[in-house]
Amino acid sequence: MPASPLRLSLTPDGATAGRLDGAWWPRSHDLLAELPSLAKELDGRWGRVTRVTVNPAHWPVIPSRIPVAGHVVHAGWFQQEQDRNEIMVRSYGTSRLDLLVIPPDTDGVEAARLLAAAADPANTHTASDLLAAAEPTGAVHF
Repeated sequence: MPASPLRLSLTPDGATAGRLDGAWWPRSHDLLAELPSLAKELDGRWGRVTRVTVNPAHWPVIPSRIPVAGHVVHAGWFQQEQDRNEIMVRSYGTSRLDLLVIPPDTDGVEAARLLAAAADPANTHTASDLLAAAEPTGAVHF
């Protein structure tokens, strides 16, 4: 069975990112199962992912080391210091991405809007602000 496509949006190449660098819509709250596909995609586009930090609000289990395509990604968490709806991804050097984490059970229409809004270079909203602005109908107001 072929793997499902990664649900990820990033600020366009060459554009200065807004408050966020994009969004990720994982299929579950299992970081060990979900992170490898994200890291593999980012490894090829952006440089090898070495570390992620998350807020435990989305992830009931946060392993400290996650195997990814021939290397290990170190994972950490911050409960108060990090937006509960964000993942910070670091690669070798000083590269860093801040991504909105869209809850897995989000409606597809709403998720598509959130993916686009978080990758918009003009976005000035935090991850939690974007989710809070989403109405049940799927509309997002800024």
